[in-house]
Amino acid sequence: MASSSSTSSLYLHSLPKASSGSGQWKNGFLGGSVSSRRLFVSPVMFLQKRPRLSAIRASSEGGSRRRVYKESQAATGFPNAKVQQIASSVLPVGSFVVVTFVLWKVVEKFMSPKSSSPGEGKASTQGVKWSIGAGTNLLQGFAAKVDREAKQRLNEFAKELRAFRSVDMSGCNFGDEGLFFLAESLGYNQTLEEVSFSANGITAAGVKAFDGVLQSNIMLKVLNLSGNPIGDEGVKALCATLMENSSIEKLQLNSTDLGDEGAKELAELLKRNSTLRVIELNNNMIDYSGFTSLAGALLENNTIRHLHLNGNYGGALGANALAKGLEGNKSLRELHLHGNSIGDEGIRALMAGLSSHKGKLALLDLGNNSITAKGAFYVAEYIKRSKSLVWLNLYMNDIGDEGAKKVADALKQNRSIATIDIGGNNIHAEGVNAIAQALKDNSVVTTLEVGYNPIGPDGAKALSEILKFHGNIKTLKLGWCQIAAKGAEYVADMLRYNNTISVLDLRANGLRDEGASCLARSLKVVNEALTSVDLGFNEIRDDGAFAIAQALKANEDVTVTSINLGNNFITKFGQSALTDARDHVLEMTEKEVEIYF
Repeated sequence: MASSSSTSSLYLHSLPKASSGSGQWKNGFLGGSVSSRRLFVSPVMFLQKRPRLSAIRASSEGGSRRRVYKESQAATGFPNAKVQQIASSVLPVGSFVVVTFVLWKVVEKFMSPKSSSPGEGKASTQGVKWSIGAGTNLLQGFAAKVDREAKQRLNEFAKELRAFRSVDMSGCNFGDEGLFFLAESLGYNQTLEEVSFSANGITAAGVKAFDGVLQSNIMLKVLNLSGNPIGDEGVKALCATLMENSSIEKLQLNSTDLGDEGAKELAELLKRNSTLRVIELNNNMIDYSGFTSLAGALLENNTIRHLHLNGNYGGALGANALAKGLEGNKSLRELHLHGNSIGDEGIRALMAGLSSHKGKLALLDLGNNSITAKGAFYVAEYIKRSKSLVWLNLYMNDIGDEGAKKVADALKQNRSIATIDIGGNNIHAEGVNAIAQALKDNSVVTTLEVGYNPIGPDGAKALSEILKFHGNIKTLKLGWCQIAAKGAEYVADMLRYNNTISVLDLRANGLRDEGASCLARSLKVVNEALTSVDLGFNEIRDDGAFAIAQALKANEDVTVTSINLGNNFITKFGQSALTDARDHVLEMTEKEVEIYF
């Protein structure tokens, strides 16, 4: 039976033959053929000659004497039988050595590189690629098929670039070569206005594909290269190209391994380019030096509207440098500095610069910047003076109750901020009570994020008492606030009277069935505002689910369109009850309620 040992074949079928005269092997031992494509080895069978007794037919004349003679002759042949037996043992060993040697020569023939004239040896290796690396011995036809499919995909992408106004090609992994192929479709393109090439393995070499292309494009407004490791070198090449572009308004370079040198190149671009309105540089490696360069650009540029620098390494020095640039800038509307370790001193300098800012800043993101109560004081002073700030994020700092009180006092004077996020600041009932009092006479704030603060049931009570009849809060987020079932009771009571809250987030508060039942009783009452309730991660079981299901059935004028009960302990019975309630509401009121388990 033949067995396969590699992709080349050698057939070994002939049997060894011994010469009676010389005792050497005949040439017929390796009879067979060598194939250049597959390698099979057939086991060689050796025949052993056994001594045999001649059958002597007895005759009437001297038969017994001849029989004795033949038998004696057979007995005298014993030495030859021994020789043959020894030979039968030695022959397989010798043949194994010879076979191994031949196999080695065959493999060596294929594996050893050798120079040859063009066309030599093509017949023996046609259609096969040999490589030492595992998994790389691919047929040329397969590689060609992959190439064809890749080119076909790129052709389809190119058609999209020429046909649609907005194209998202993020995560296609076409790399530098793919970008060179696609870039041709951007030149003189009269349709495409927004394109995303994010996360495609594009490097600095690939960015050069835009040279000579973006200069001639007058339609493209948004270019997203985020998630590509283009680095400072790639940014430099891109900036050189954009110097002559007059259409791109939004440039996204998030997570591109951009450092101070790249920031310096962008700063030079901003000094000369009057088209860019939004530039995103989040999650890069820009340090104090890069912040200083960008600050210098802000002094000369009066067209940039949004500057995103989240997740960099500005620190206090970078904030101080940026503050000087803000003083002379009139155009900036959004400043994103989340996660830059600015600290209290950096905040002091930044708030001073913003106070002197001649423009109208509407959005300020200062989340996760190690700001304490001291830094909250500087923020509060700026809030009091600002007449344009609409959105303020102080998420994940450490202002505590003292800082919350300072912000609350500022909110009493401010009449522009509509959204404020003070989540994750170690604020307790005392601090949230101060915020609630500030909302009593404030009808401007519509979104309040207090999540990740241990306000407890008392904090929920203080906030609910005010919002029952006062304020204009439309979105209230109290997730991870440890309010428990008792706090849910206060919130439920507030919902009976409040007519402004549309979105309520109570995730991960340990409400359990008791808290869910309290909220369910309020859902039975007509509430014209509430549309979305999030009760995920609250250890709610079937009893709580049954209570909510009954409430939905009982309220014929229900306005809730979304209830999240995910990550609780509701079994199929509770889920069935909720599904039945949802179907009942749809049948009776023709309103759809999305319930997530």
